[in-house]
Amino acid sequence: MASSIRPAFATDAQAVASVLIQSRQRFLPFAPLRHADREVQVWIRDVLIPAGRVVVYERQRQVVGFLSTSETKACAWVDHLYVLPGFTGEEVGTQLLRHAHGLLPRPIRLYTFQRNTGARRFYGRHGYVEIAFTDGEDNEEACPDVLFELAATAPGTTCFGGPGGTEPMSGS
Repeated sequence: MASSIRPAFATDAQAVASVLIQSRQRFLPFAPLRHADREVQVWIRDVLIPAGRVVVYERQRQVVGFLSTSETKACAWVDHLYVLPGFTGEEVGTQLLRHAHGLLPRPIRLYTFQRNTGARRFYGRHGYVEIAFTDGEDNEEACPDVLFELAATAPGTTCFGGPGGTEPMSGS
């Protein structure tokens, strides 16, 4: 099967939104999006993709996953990593995460919901460690989340601050 990872373009906004919406509906029913589907599409087209840190995973010309990242002075962030239902377990998420590891300096941090046990296992398998738990007060969904970190290669490196550049949509 022909697969590739490439930068997202404005013309991908609808496909990226579809991945996000379908993934959230299927895997995160406890944390529904706080925005209508059309608002999500507009946000992806007008905010997320223009930020320039979004890649899509295509399989046979179909967008089946996407990743967005950001960086602060202290660390890098995986802001969003979503895979279309029906394509999980097929290395799409792993390939996207490896792509991020090849681009981003460490430490790399990300949030996921505490109840998202599949994502927690996934990130744990890739070397991420749970470093903090929140009550969800700071995310749109008001769902408790967990902060993961893939450690810096240099001892003593820490990261302060949160992911940047693409709010207000949240959740991974």
